[in-house]
Amino acid sequence: MATPVKISALGTYVPPRLLTNADLEKLVDTNDEWIRTRTGIHQRHIVDAGVATSDLAVEAAKNCLAERGLAPDDIPLLIVATVTPDMLFPSTACLVQHKLGAGRCWGFDLSAACSGFLYALTVGAQMVASGSVPRALVIGADTMSSIIDYQDRATCVLFGDGAGAVLLEPTGPGEPAGIIDFLHQIEGEGAGFLNMPAGGSRLPASSETVLRRQHYVHQQGQQVFKYAVRKMYDLGNELMARNQIEPRQLDCFLSHQANRRIIEATTERMGVPPERVIINIGEYGNTTAATIPLAMAEARQRGILKNGSLALLAAVGAGYTAGALLLRWSL
Repeated sequence: MATPVKISALGTYVPPRLLTNADLEKLVDTNDEWIRTRTGIHQRHIVDAGVATSDLAVEAAKNCLAERGLAPDDIPLLIVATVTPDMLFPSTACLVQHKLGAGRCWGFDLSAACSGFLYALTVGAQMVASGSVPRALVIGADTMSSIIDYQDRATCVLFGDGAGAVLLEPTGPGEPAGIIDFLHQIEGEGAGFLNMPAGGSRLPASSETVLRRQHYVHQQGQQVFKYAVRKMYDLGNELMARNQIEPRQLDCFLSHQANRRIIEATTERMGVPPERVIINIGEYGNTTAATIPLAMAEARQRGILKNGSLALLAAVGAGYTAGALLLRWSL
């Protein structure tokens, strides 16, 4: 990148309402032990009726701007990564911009499922690096409870709602390098393994699609699991190799939080020390585009992610989408 770019502020938000494993036992044929053993999850945060993705995104954005001491009008570019927009159009970015009062910015939504935040982070960083904008606000937010079938025990135990926002700005003299490198990939042949079949131009909403429950997440878990472990390992290793970095040099591994076993299998194979791996899926479930910023916040709170720390970020999502990013933390 022409100008080094750093994350200069971080803000997160999750709705206060909890959906525990005990609650799910009352909805579907499942139990706490089954869920914990297969996923590592014991609770998730779920929105109340009438709360949408833009509402979560705005709260995370406010927390991020407050940390940096900036006003909404100081933001020239806003990118919202989400697969649960408030509506198909206008974009959630437009709604967030209006609710924030960020009258001087432009922006857009980015749809890459669970890789969305990582992709948006890369796009925003390139815009700042090129000098096109002095800073960018990147938000990953999803209200997954709005597209989950709570009669399907294979998927309803996995997901939660949440949002995270980061501010991207040029790295100053003497500061850590910020974003070092990235590597992304899509493989569309995986589209059938994780998707929401109806609601788009191929299967517009109809009484039939509703009856067939095609407006909910559909997933073939074993296929997704195998791909996620292989792809995060491959892309993470390739990115480290081309930057002459060994796994033992990482201070922090921040991956998308889809399943505890996926993260553990990936990092064991990669050789990252367990104490440097952030796993917080137990508290939040899979919040899709929000998982990595929520993991960032926890890593910072625990002192694992601090000024100068070397971190590897990795994600895999529906599409398939996949990516990895290296950075030196500057906060």
